[in-house]
Amino acid sequence: MLLKTTADSGILVAEIQISEASLESADEFKLELISQLNKGYREVILSFKEVEYVDSSFLGALVSSLKYALTLKGDIILTNLKKDIYDLLCLIRMDKVFKIYKTKEEAFGKLIANAAKQ
Repeated sequence: MLLKTTADSGILVAEIQISEASLESADEFKLELISQLNKGYREVILSFKEVEYVDSSFLGALVSSLKYALTLKGDIILTNLKKDIYDLLCLIRMDKVFKIYKTKEEAFGKLIANAAKQ
């Protein structure tokens, strides 16, 4: 298992449990994330706290998972990115595709606040 998951108020919090997010783990990651979406979770907070390195294969799996989530009217929110990973996402303009927050708690608070407004 690459993801450690917990749920609160219908929001899934998934923590990536590997330090190198690469080709070797991309397919398994995508399957695990899509499996959680298929369980009915629509909002997923994905923590990169343990991740030190991300390659293009893993980013492809992440984008593919987001596209799947969007077809279900869901979203994947990224948190706890190391500076190098955040800078990479900005360089390739993924910060325009994903919502990114510093912490899981900040992301959770934003999701709860947005739900209360609706």
